[in-house]
Amino acid sequence: MRLLLANPPMPVPAMASHRLLTVAAALAALGILTSCGAAPPKGGMPPAPVTVAEAGRKDVPIVVTAIGTVEPYNSINIKPLVGGEITRVAIKEGQDVAKGDVLFVVDPRPYDAALAQAQGVLARDKAQLVSAGAQVKRYAELVAKDYVTKQDYDNAVAAAGALQASIESDEATVAAARLNLAYCTVRAPVSGRTSNLLIQLGNVVKANDVPVLVLNQIVPIYVEFSVPEGDLAAIRRQQAVGALRVAVVLPSGGAPFDGELSLINNAIDANTGMILLKATFPNQDKVLWPGSFVQVSLTVGTEKGAVVVPEKAVQEGQKGTFLFVVKPDRTVEMRPVTVGQRRNDEAIIEKGLQAGEEVVTDGQLRLFPGARVEVKGAPAPSGNAGAAGGQK
Repeated sequence: MRLLLANPPMPVPAMASHRLLTVAAALAALGILTSCGAAPPKGGMPPAPVTVAEAGRKDVPIVVTAIGTVEPYNSINIKPLVGGEITRVAIKEGQDVAKGDVLFVVDPRPYDAALAQAQGVLARDKAQLVSAGAQVKRYAELVAKDYVTKQDYDNAVAAAGALQASIESDEATVAAARLNLAYCTVRAPVSGRTSNLLIQLGNVVKANDVPVLVLNQIVPIYVEFSVPEGDLAAIRRQQAVGALRVAVVLPSGGAPFDGELSLINNAIDANTGMILLKATFPNQDKVLWPGSFVQVSLTVGTEKGAVVVPEKAVQEGQKGTFLFVVKPDRTVEMRPVTVGQRRNDEAIIEKGLQAGEEVVTDGQLRLFPGARVEVKGAPAPSGNAGAAGGQK
């Protein structure tokens, strides 16, 4: 006996065909809606949270920056000008000395004896000159009476003249001997700081041979640095107006030290295109030390009414420098700009931005052209009090 089911099960291939028809119908309906201009479902990406600042306008000093090297105002290699044994060392290594202070002493006894000998010869010749002068006077009277010949009188005059010349030579010898005796005491030619000593007590030195000490004058002090030749015209133009202010900062940071430009070298280095400059600093507290590196800032003028933004708003891309500018509808525009000087966390925008426009300073990673943004925080001033704008 055969049983018949009221709803027999659908074969598997028939079920698959039914699903395909359903999907096709849905796609067709979506296409009809789209062709009729129906809007897609609402939603999309939420606004990106950002921090913005308003571009301000203010007067900005134009500053040339460079890395400089501190150099002593004077660096003197101390050499003894007479030879002999070192009998006294009057200083310690690394000591501050004043001009005229005794540094060390060479044994003065041989030079004292040489001075005494020269003085003795001078005294003898002076005595002989007195005798020769009296002889000339007597011979003058005798030759007038023909008691002596004219030749004898001439010989007496010549002898007196020779003694006079000897006395002049003796006086020069005495002066040289006195000078050599003074050279035995080596004194500081300028105020400064001593180096490590290259001689010790009891060493024998030669006259004007090798340095035994280096004396650096560090009050005042120099800072040498080089700038590109393109900055030379602005530097010379500003120097013609008045003294150029130079500020340096140590690598460890801290307050800047103020000085004045004192040298523009007379030639540009043809190999590097740089020109050497030198600035003088009072250095009364002796913080600037010879040989150290410093960050140099040379103010060469002021740019009036420059458009400035926080430096962190400036972005670098494959096509150059750009800013994300916030439009009134709270979408952003990726705008190319020309950036000038960057200093004190601010950048001058030379082209591409107007004062009063808002730029994104934080949150740029989530942005793209046309992206909607949500500004975080409350308005806060950006730049100085006279600049329009603020951090938001």
